[in-house]
Amino acid sequence: MQILDGKALANKIEENVTLEVTDLKAKKNVTPGLAVILVGQDPASQAYVSMKKKACDRVGFYSVSHEMPQDISQDAIENTIKMMNQNSNIDGILVQLPLPPQIDTTKILELVDPAKDVDGFHPYNVGRLVTNLDGFVPCTPLGVMELLKEYNIDVEGKNCCVVGASNIVGKPMASLLLNANATVEICHIFTDDLKKHTLNADIILVGVGVINLIKEDMVKDGAIIIDIGINRAENGKLVGDVDYANVAQKCSYITPVPGGVGPMTIAMLLSNTLKAAKLNAAKKA
Repeated sequence: MQILDGKALANKIEENVTLEVTDLKAKKNVTPGLAVILVGQDPASQAYVSMKKKACDRVGFYSVSHEMPQDISQDAIENTIKMMNQNSNIDGILVQLPLPPQIDTTKILELVDPAKDVDGFHPYNVGRLVTNLDGFVPCTPLGVMELLKEYNIDVEGKNCCVVGASNIVGKPMASLLLNANATVEICHIFTDDLKKHTLNADIILVGVGVINLIKEDMVKDGAIIIDIGINRAENGKLVGDVDYANVAQKCSYITPVPGGVGPMTIAMLLSNTLKAAKLNAAKKA
């Protein structure tokens, strides 16, 4: 069994982004800019935004956070996004989800300029992903594909079982695998017999937020396990959706939690923002 080390790969990607940013600044006087909208006091969201800010600082991005109260109005968020769409110093706009119930999340995500949609959530970019055209891809599934590539794991022709059908992880993950010529099954909360599907899979990719959902008897020998889940156990430790201790003994590759997919998500955010900055600079040239 080999561990897929997302932390090591994320560090490598960060180093490359830093070099490219230095080059962009020197040759074109361009500093990639990322703006984040954070609504409310959710500790997990605050922690994520803090990690993203630190990562931007490390690679030399310009970054700004718009922190808003929980009871913010729809108009106030929309006006902020419109302002950032117009701001030529901002290449990427990230709306930290979830938003509070009074906010129409779909409308907010659709308002972000697709050219600045570094999270890949705008329907324009979703459509380009599904049709296998270049665009911005959601950071977590994109990070998974980079991790598989780093370890020379070719998904072509493999049976892949994606557990979870969210717009942020499950659906884009399935599209990326399909674009790479994998055979893809998507399982979700209404799937009748999850074990029947996972046992047939060469690669299981799970991200639903349920501790120990994938157990040893649900995995065939030599399978590859990508644990995208992140949960806080009763003892305070961060764990994934896979019963790691037992499943690790049966599989050929597995991602740890923490240190697997998590660091790759932030690395891909940096990569997407750099891509947006280059496209933006090319338009101005």
